[in-house]
Amino acid sequence: MDVFAGTGALGLEALSRGAAHATFVENHRGALKTLQANIATLNETEFCTILPIKAAALAKSPINAVDYAFLDAPYDKGLTVPALQVLAQNGWLSPHAVIMAEVGAREDLPPPPGFHVVKEKTYGAARAVFLEFRPELAEAH
Repeated sequence: MDVFAGTGALGLEALSRGAAHATFVENHRGALKTLQANIATLNETEFCTILPIKAAALAKSPINAVDYAFLDAPYDKGLTVPALQVLAQNGWLSPHAVIMAEVGAREDLPPPPGFHVVKEKTYGAARAVFLEFRPELAEAH
């Protein structure tokens, strides 16, 4: 799953490395056009679903829960934590799913209940935060 997908680079890369399907979440019109063009150019249309909505508007998942999710929200807008919460609450993530969230290098990212930070790496203006979804941790709260 590629949330705040933009051009779809992360989801399309996952497909090129063996992912069976990619679900893209993006609501910016210009980015959606680029995303659709990139999917078509790479002949991946049958393996992709585009949800043209805001991440926080995701309803209950109509698909099997995903094992991997990428989130690259605009920096310093406070969008990553609410997106993680919606993904967890609405069944988008399988237990022990791996999530990579890219945030600003100085941006605070307190993991919401059910998420465990595994690793962080800062590079330039960005920080990659690798999390594991562990629903049992949310139940303890």
